[in-house]
Amino acid sequence: MDTGNQAQIDYWNGEVGQRWAENHRALDAAFAPFTQALFATSGLAPGEHVLDIGCGAGETALRAARQVGPEGHVTGADVSEPLLDAARARAVAEPAGGAAIEWLKADVQSHAFGMRFDHALSRFGVMFFDDSAAAFANIRASLKEGGRLRFLCWRAMAENTWVALPRTAVMPLLPDAEPPLPDAPGPFRFALRETLRPILDGAGFRDIAFEPVNRTMRVGDTPEDAAGFVVTRGPIARLLRERDPAVQEAALRTVVDLFAKLSGGGPVELGAACWLVSARA
Repeated sequence: MDTGNQAQIDYWNGEVGQRWAENHRALDAAFAPFTQALFATSGLAPGEHVLDIGCGAGETALRAARQVGPEGHVTGADVSEPLLDAARARAVAEPAGGAAIEWLKADVQSHAFGMRFDHALSRFGVMFFDDSAAAFANIRASLKEGGRLRFLCWRAMAENTWVALPRTAVMPLLPDAEPPLPDAPGPFRFALRETLRPILDGAGFRDIAFEPVNRTMRVGDTPEDAAGFVVTRGPIARLLRERDPAVQEAALRTVVDLFAKLSGGGPVELGAACWLVSARA
């Protein structure tokens, strides 16, 4: 596999990728409202060939396979072997009953797909490229003329209460934490349309549209589950990953207490906001 995006490849093939793979059902449950938005007006048609960018543990690829049917084809591409292993196992245990799926370990930024897809989609998988311009140019080259691109990316952190609240709560434990670089790979890289639109324009996409999607996200059924989600798999997990175990435990307890107060001990539901971006090749 190409290694131009090596830092992300290493990250998603290590402990983080394994953790996401082991907890993919909780992730899919939390992201369900956004998955629904991604597919609600996707226009996927029987017989189409689909590229799922950053397919993870397979939820979106399996759904696409059902929509395009036996005459279609889906390629689920991801850099993470642990997540692809989870996707392959899931496809066996939960057959889609539709298109054949190719699970491909590949960096979409540089992999030579060739012009073969009618549709490229992604659920929160396009914000982690080392070179976004190169990545979207390669995605454009993988689409047939008139092919469609459709993906979800997070809006600003301040609009995502599920991240902002617990992050604010744990920051006193991390006085030396550096703010994220604005153009570095990360979940909020495309929070502003003004950042993303020129990249899509430069890659040759047209009919670019941004639809705001606001949902209430069930972060967990209990404060403990919800805190585990945001501390070990949410965006603040990177802040804590290499910290002393005592700091990690203190952060987890802080977020459990916060969520217990908010939810009264029941399910934790918080605001989440993203862009649904669409374009044509």
